[in-house]
Amino acid sequence: TDTVRMAASVLLLGLAFAAGAEDDVRTNYLFACRGCHLADGRGVPPDVPTLRDTLGEIVARKGGREYLVRVPGVLQSRLDDAALAEVLNYILSEFNADTLPESFKPYSAREVGRERRNILADPQKYRQALLEDSALE
Repeated sequence: TDTVRMAASVLLLGLAFAAGAEDDVRTNYLFACRGCHLADGRGVPPDVPTLRDTLGEIVARKGGREYLVRVPGVLQSRLDDAALAEVLNYILSEFNADTLPESFKPYSAREVGRERRNILADPQKYRQALLEDSALE
């Protein structure tokens, strides 16, 4: 009924306001990324790679940091640059903490905005080349 729907909406809004910033980032991850990647960061091979335990190695490589911002789902996200930077940092800290290089610095909104303008023609091929290249930054 309409009353039940209204009450549920009010409850959900109240829960959303009560949630902390980390919950907001996780919610943005779920809404923006879960359509391709699972809630726990796993992919759906062969077309959707995992976000777990591989991205630290990628961001350590020359061009890898930029690559993460240029993949289609990130590039075309409806999130603004600041929210998208938070989601990328969440993915890296939540699913890749053990693989991040010691020199890793979180993404900024400015960096995300700059890199989002550079379309990546073949993300799977680029990812494979990054993983096969042994040169680290």
